Amino acid sequence: MNGRRTAGTVTAEFSLALLAFLTFSLGVLEVARALYVINMLPMITQRAAIAAANTNVRDAAALAAVRQQAMFRNGPGMLTMGTPISDAHVRIDYLALAGPAGAMMTPVAGSALPNCPANNRIACMKDLYGPECVRLVRVRICDPAATATCERVPFQSLLSFSRLPFRLPVAASIVSAESLGARPGDGPCP
Repeated sequence: MNGRRTAGTVTAEFSLALLAFLTFSLGVLEVARALYVINMLPMITQRAAIAAANTNVRDAAALAAVRQQAMFRNGPGMLTMGTPISDAHVRIDYLALAGPAGAMMTPVAGSALPNCPANNRIACMKDLYGPECVRLVRVRICDPAATATCERVPFQSLLSFSRLPFRLPVAASIVSAESLGARPGDGPCP
């Protein structure tokens, strides 16, 4: 009878130790995944900004491809092991330099964006600091539900019983607008 009590005690102690070990291990994995996502955000914005600086602002399919490739994907979807970040979270803004000597970055209104890349060059030659001259491309990771502002994205745990209650940091990259998709010999468009 004494051996059975010992076996039961060992089983109970092992169960408690295993529970503590698994809880600790899953916590370490979740924190590591959170750090992975935080470190991927600047890389995603850099990749998207560089590609968007060379993509026509009016080509929706090309801009969707830029967002997807920034997420290391060939189609729409989530960042691998980076839930909830997806290509829908990548926001691309085109900026003009306004004010005295271009001291302020201001978003170019959607209606003022050039119809083709050559028209942007013409607008910039007319007025380098004008509101229609796209000089910079900014890419941010924003909550897609917030359309007016760029809200931070809440972190989503993989495990339903564990929650890390924080929002991902703001990630943004700004690069000079390069060709915006212009090819040699392209002329202005109507």
